[in-house]
Amino acid sequence: MKILLIYFSGTGNTKMITELYREAFENAEHEVTVTELPSTHERLVETLAESYDIIGIGYPIHAFNAPKLILKLCKLLPKLNAKRGKSKRVFIYKTSGEPVRMSDVSSLKMRKLLKKRGYTVTGEYQYVMPYNIIFRHSDKAAYKMWQTAKSLVPVDADEILRGAPHLPKNVILGGFLAWVLRIEHPGAKFNGKFFRANKDCVKCGLCVKACPADNIKIKPDGKVAFGGNCMMCMRCAFNCPKNAIDIGLFKSWKVNGKYSFDPPDDDSANGKHDNYCLSAYERYYAEAQRRIAQNAAEHGDGIDDIL
Repeated sequence: MKILLIYFSGTGNTKMITELYREAFENAEHEVTVTELPSTHERLVETLAESYDIIGIGYPIHAFNAPKLILKLCKLLPKLNAKRGKSKRVFIYKTSGEPVRMSDVSSLKMRKLLKKRGYTVTGEYQYVMPYNIIFRHSDKAAYKMWQTAKSLVPVDADEILRGAPHLPKNVILGGFLAWVLRIEHPGAKFNGKFFRANKDCVKCGLCVKACPADNIKIKPDGKVAFGGNCMMCMRCAFNCPKNAIDIGLFKSWKVNGKYSFDPPDDDSANGKHDNYCLSAYERYYAEAQRRIAQNAAEHGDGIDDIL
């Protein structure tokens, strides 16, 4: 089969998951094409006009919703005539710092848009990856998240290839809650105007090059200027080598610096946020372990105790 993966990644988590999917599908001897957003609309439409059998769309959850450019993508996809058998299978994969039930509403809007255009969403998969805003996860937590994803994505890829349905349960008032929380889209633009480069900035220009919204400029006087098109993807502040970018109204939530995802030292300290949403994390890891073990049993393989 021919599989197309389209994704947006703010600081790299969704990109890492996309690469796991690419590897899993290619190991199963399928042809995989990967497209990272933002891309020109013309290029996307031209690419999607080809005869792909399955399309995967990946994104980081923003305020329990898909980022605005993901919704825009769904509106731009070539329209298919499902009544004439021209529907196409789509699966959604998403990343978030916490596996709470509210995350199940994040794709409701895009699923409606996809259905209108003749696409059939058969699966939706969430992977817990470390925060790039709110607080910094501990090295132990980040390592556990990544090891779980590495074992879980091949299981999900196998399910996708088989066409088995995998959709989240309905959340009471989920559609309404998702609609209310989409205030994050205009809110990100508003808050982005308050981003500032502080005195530690060395004018390296990395934030300018990295911004997916082309929202950051260096003025002739050398000052870094932030415009009104911010997506709050946190790429600029997270990757700043001098930790020099203040993120407006959410300054106290800033996280700076990439995670290593390497095995932590045995005597490394636990994080101070280990009890944050504890039951949700426990439920996520238990369900992941169950699915990994079940898949291993069905295929006659062994399973490492990753948890």
